[in-house]
Amino acid sequence: MTLHLPSAGGEMRAYEPRTEPLAFDTGAKLASRVVFSAAHVVADPFADTTPDSPAAVDWDATLAFRRHLWSHGLGVAEAMDTAQRGMGLDWAGAAELITRSAAEAKAVGGLIACGVGTDQLTTPAGDLAGVKAAYEEQLALVEGAGAQAILMASRALASVARGPEDYLDVYGHLLRQATEPVVLHWLGPMFDPALDGYWGSADLDAATETFLDVIAAHPDKIDGIKVSLLDAQREVDLRRRLPKGVRCYTGDDFNYPELIAGDDRGFSHALLGIFDPLGPLAAQAVRVLDTGDTKGFRELLDPTVELSRHLFQAPTRFYKTGVVFLAWLAGHQDHFTMVGGLQSARSLPHFAKAYELADGLGLFPNPELAETRMKNLLALYGVTA
Repeated sequence: MTLHLPSAGGEMRAYEPRTEPLAFDTGAKLASRVVFSAAHVVADPFADTTPDSPAAVDWDATLAFRRHLWSHGLGVAEAMDTAQRGMGLDWAGAAELITRSAAEAKAVGGLIACGVGTDQLTTPAGDLAGVKAAYEEQLALVEGAGAQAILMASRALASVARGPEDYLDVYGHLLRQATEPVVLHWLGPMFDPALDGYWGSADLDAATETFLDVIAAHPDKIDGIKVSLLDAQREVDLRRRLPKGVRCYTGDDFNYPELIAGDDRGFSHALLGIFDPLGPLAAQAVRVLDTGDTKGFRELLDPTVELSRHLFQAPTRFYKTGVVFLAWLAGHQDHFTMVGGLQSARSLPHFAKAYELADGLGLFPNPELAETRMKNLLALYGVTA
């Protein structure tokens, strides 16, 4: 059946949905790259909440989605910004999410790493001691749950740090007490404006030097770095300067195929929000790469970049809305409701384009269900033809 989808200019265009999904393998773990999908949370649609209320999470659906990712051989990056940390999911909700997901990972043998931050500081941190204490609380919970820690960028640290030396102090303090190697996360201001000037400078070259200083001082405590700056050449330059044994996990949702494929001087592993909706396809592409077939890998993954760039377009921090929207269309949840009411953060033309691109890629296991749900959304907005 033909759908009439609104474009950004207001006109309607006809679209013929596909009738068959792509078929994806499950089970086998990935070999040539370590790949994490940063996973979203499913809200409880029946909770009586407001945008300022603590998050109400549908735990069954949330954990079922993580089992879906694990079934395709992907790791889960838990309680990251894709899970709406700082945009609807508070620390209490994140702590429960980490505890539940880590237990589920242990039960099914899934790979998991969890975000460690300072978001329990709902008022200004005041000083570095408060930032350290908040980080320590979260690090203890993640390690106690048996998960790998991802040291996330901290709004509180960005607000109180006087310069690079404060970042060296805080991260050095945390790395010395980490029991297992961690992932350091550099999240750019396009994802969170409060992180502008992280590592002590708005000059990215200067910030990079501080970041590398932290790594050089503690290489044995760092499994890898996750870079989310949407600058492919900067990531390549950075990964070539990493100490031996320290991985680079790309967080570049604009340029991930080329960064994962790499070149004769190295490659990036992956920790990506776009691998939430792309999970099965991304895993299949990496399995092709495992055989040494870089061309086949790119042929599978390159066509997904248009969808990713659409979902992550400015304001980039609202990409979570598109991610959850596609999970709903794909049948991973029964509703399109988000914690904090974030389902309203994108427009109907944005949703229409996301549907069209995802359907064209064959991402929906049941195209008929996706079409029906898209028609229901259009009707909600007053589109009747």
